[in-house]
Amino acid sequence: MVAFTLPQNSKIDAGKTWPAPHKGDLKEFRIYRWSPDDHRNPRIDTYQVDLKSCGPMVLDALIKIKNEQDATLTFRRSCREGICGSCAMNIDGTNTLACLKAIEDVRGPVKIYPLPHMPVVKDLVPDMTHFYAQHRSIEPWLKTTTPTPQAEWKQSRPDRAKLDGLYECILCACCSTSCPSYWWNGDRYLGPAILLQAYRWLIDSRDEATGERLDNLEDPFRLYRCHTIMNCAKACPKHLNPAKAIAEIKKMMVERRL
Repeated sequence: MVAFTLPQNSKIDAGKTWPAPHKGDLKEFRIYRWSPDDHRNPRIDTYQVDLKSCGPMVLDALIKIKNEQDATLTFRRSCREGICGSCAMNIDGTNTLACLKAIEDVRGPVKIYPLPHMPVVKDLVPDMTHFYAQHRSIEPWLKTTTPTPQAEWKQSRPDRAKLDGLYECILCACCSTSCPSYWWNGDRYLGPAILLQAYRWLIDSRDEATGERLDNLEDPFRLYRCHTIMNCAKACPKHLNPAKAIAEIKKMMVERRL
């Protein structure tokens, strides 16, 4: 029989159970903890939060835990309004934003992990370096050869409407980290979030680098690893549809060959 050895620090150990408040409407939170400094396996720490003295969202509970129980708990957060995407994490088995996930929507203990299939910096903070490098590779800015106008680049209302459902992406990576193709081919496949961003510039009537942008995506892995599983559309906290954008890019690839 073949014997497999798990990579170092891959097994999740039982962690610490923190003392519960003496009274109140208590909710249990089980949170993934890992630090590169202690050279230990990841663990799951358990906390009790009094909902009567806590805001309604999971992010409120995380802030309360950090402020009142465990100052070492590490996570990203900023706007608290679903705009910045900083607090993206896996909550109750789904990639979402902690600031938009209501505590009352989770039955039983609230289980919180970092975004899956990404290196972890510490606790709930994933390493987004590669993700951001992929975003930059599509050159997400307006590219033109026409001289810059004196006022602004004009765009008709129908052309502007084509950007709806694309420009709202906040690059939280919830969709990409829910995509099996990105899990296995993330080094070469750009993933749903980046391809949605790519389509946003391909469809912009003011951009004059369509051919160049399509050439950049013409690769067996960068674009064509998408198998339309639709996990991306289900996971997106902004209710966007990256799979549709990817399908439109594939359509543009075919049309330019005709």
